[in-house]
Amino acid sequence: MSLANHLDELQRKHGDIERELDEAMLHPSVDDLEIAALKRRKLAIKDEIEKLRTQPTKH
Repeated sequence: MSLANHLDELQRKHGDIERELDEAMLHPSVDDLEIAALKRRKLAIKDEIEKLRTQPTKH
């Protein structure tokens, strides 16, 4: 998988988690631990995206 494709996939996953998180926060029945887990997953993906974007390219 190319770097661009990998970044696209990570951005898609980040967006999916963001929508899932937004939906979960609308429902009071959703556990705070579940919301925290979604936030951690979202942040981990964001960190990976930034790491890939800032790493020097190999020639």
